[in-house]
Amino acid sequence: MAPKDQAAGRGPRHVAIIMDGNGRWAQARGRPRLFGHHAGARRVREIVEACPDLGVKYLTIFAFSTENWKRTQVEVAGLMNLFRRYITKEAKALKEDGVRVRFIGDRVRLDKKLKALMDELEGLTAGNDRVHLTIALNYGGRDEVARATKRLAQDVAAGRLDPETVDEETLPKYLDTYVLPDPDLVIRTSGEARISNFLLWQSAYAEYEFIDTLWPDFTAEIFEGLVRNYGARERRYGGVKA
Repeated sequence: MAPKDQAAGRGPRHVAIIMDGNGRWAQARGRPRLFGHHAGARRVREIVEACPDLGVKYLTIFAFSTENWKRTQVEVAGLMNLFRRYITKEAKALKEDGVRVRFIGDRVRLDKKLKALMDELEGLTAGNDRVHLTIALNYGGRDEVARATKRLAQDVAAGRLDPETVDEETLPKYLDTYVLPDPDLVIRTSGEARISNFLLWQSAYAEYEFIDTLWPDFTAEIFEGLVRNYGARERRYGGVKA
């Protein structure tokens, strides 16, 4: 079943972003990759702050994938430290700005301190509704579907779910994003034109924008332009124009 269409000319309600290019941005300046990741983290605030004026209620960002553990130990450790610092530094501002924060992904592999900070930030901002910021951390689309399927199977085995009633509306209730609408627009920065295992189920009807800009150079003005472009697209969900 296709998602409900939006009114003609209306911008996206939910935007998801694959924030790519931090490492190349840093290397182009003769700096270590972590320098780029820190620059990219600062860029997040600007984009979150731009959302309300653009009518974007939900913003989901891809911060760390299940495949990113393959990077060097130094880079992974630096990223985990960056996540802890970001949460600690930004928590108060996010709360005051009306941003509700959620995390999706498998938390099992994350360290206890980081998981505690994530829980604390989610609780601190639970009453906010101006912007819903979802951070995908140790997230992979295939991993998410596998975990969801496992939970669904457990419910069937326990007699809580009749397998004859399972349809395409059932699985989303077991996904990490079960409380969120599907993304309308997915943006990937840095010139790469692939989805990299991000929101595979949820993005079935999303519009995509692949742009050359590296994430640390991605400004609110660029974001606004992409959001405006979305409104000009004709979305038919497999149908034809009458």
